[in-house]
Amino acid sequence: MQQKRFQRRKFCRFCAEKSEYIDYKDIKVLRSYLTERGKLLPRRMTGVCAKHQRSLTEAVMRARNIAILSFVEK
Repeated sequence: MQQKRFQRRKFCRFCAEKSEYIDYKDIKVLRSYLTERGKLLPRRMTGVCAKHQRSLTEAVMRARNIAILSFVEK
C-alpha cells in the first residue's frame, strides 16, 4: 500500500499580509517569484491568488521596463 504524503496547503502571502499594492521597487519580494532564468513562477507553484498574481505580473513588468529587474538572467 502507498502512504499518502502530507502536503502543506499553499496560501497567498499578499492576502495574509493584507497588502493591497505590490511594490515594483521591492526587488527582494519580486525575486522570490522568479526562476533563476528570470521567468515568472506560476500560481500553482507559488500559491498566490489570481488577483495578486496579476498585480505581481504587472509589478515585474514595471520593474523590468525601468531596468530594476533584467528580462533574462544569465
